[in-house]
Amino acid sequence: MIFLPLSLNHKTQMNFRILLSAFALFSSTTAFTQLPTIQADIPPPTLSARAYVLYDASSGQVLASQALNDRFEPASLTKIMTAYLVFDALRTKKLTLAQTVTVSERAWKAEGSRMFIDPKQSPTVEMLIRGMIVQSGNDASIALAEAVAGSEDVFAQLMNKTAQKLDMKNSNFVNVTGLPNPQHYSTAQDLLLLANAIIRDFPTEFAYYKEREFTHNKITQPNRNRLLVIDPTVDGLKTGHTEAAGYCLVATAKRASAANNGGERRLISVVLGTNSDVARTQESQKLLNYGYQMFDSQRMYTKGQAIATPEIFKGTQNTIKLGFDRDIWLTLPKDKFTGITATLATTQPLLAPLQVGQKAGIMKLVRDGKTLAEIPVVALEDVKVAGILGRGWDAIRLIFK
Repeated sequence: MIFLPLSLNHKTQMNFRILLSAFALFSSTTAFTQLPTIQADIPPPTLSARAYVLYDASSGQVLASQALNDRFEPASLTKIMTAYLVFDALRTKKLTLAQTVTVSERAWKAEGSRMFIDPKQSPTVEMLIRGMIVQSGNDASIALAEAVAGSEDVFAQLMNKTAQKLDMKNSNFVNVTGLPNPQHYSTAQDLLLLANAIIRDFPTEFAYYKEREFTHNKITQPNRNRLLVIDPTVDGLKTGHTEAAGYCLVATAKRASAANNGGERRLISVVLGTNSDVARTQESQKLLNYGYQMFDSQRMYTKGQAIATPEIFKGTQNTIKLGFDRDIWLTLPKDKFTGITATLATTQPLLAPLQVGQKAGIMKLVRDGKTLAEIPVVALEDVKVAGILGRGWDAIRLIFK
């Protein structure tokens, strides 16, 4: 066992050790298959909601949840997925913001909330995006779906394929609006995955979600997300309501982090099944305040930082640099960032070839005997296979090792 120094934020005192042991590596499945949940002795606030989740986007940790994987009718939260596919169509140049869209009779006669598009006019894609996001227009959502896929039914198939890619295992979509259907459902966790994906994958387009109102055809409608007015740190995301779903809200905010030298920290909350517009706003605010007041996030390692240089055999060099392919953040109660031990377990013996980004071990962060996080460690450099003499010599060394 070898002890190595670790360069971290000066506020964090951490011991580090590298454990060279036989180890079965992580599979390469998406990290969200099971969301890592923080273990803390700080109870979340009591919420009048059927399901909820609070998530730190930096560390990827869940801070609080209830009925995380229970299926619910998502109502207009569906439009987050609709927007994700529309944004993807913009990225791939299938659509442009200035492109005009022919409004079908189906879109024009859409039930529920509307932006009041006129079939005699040809609104632009950007107008329809604002109508869908700010005004929650069902008519705008259908018009955009038809522009992307030709029909709402085909677009719904694309929604389900995208859900699979995003690891949304408990969701199924049959329309683009969220109108009630027994086969149309999602969960708090899946909606969190979706919200996180749209923020991560489309940071420019995400800005539409903080617009407080939009005017079309001389009709001005406010954004139904009241937190945009109440809390200046909130910059999205989407409300939803049907009789069965109740009042729902996916919200997100960015506030300064003391542990991150004043850098901003993003939280995402999902609140499902409250009994009023006021309640979904209040409960979401409670959840966000709890996350910011009780917890903080700290960057433990930076992308590309070499945390160990263990021996490697049968390669063109004798050691290999190991580290992370992304910045590693940890979320904890604000007074729990001391006394953390980091242990790295790698496969033994390490054999060439290894390529940049290939998994080579797991870092475990532990405090007071409790595992805080397990993080895959990757090769930071390529090590090719040595020639026949080098391989032969290392084969002999391994026999005695």
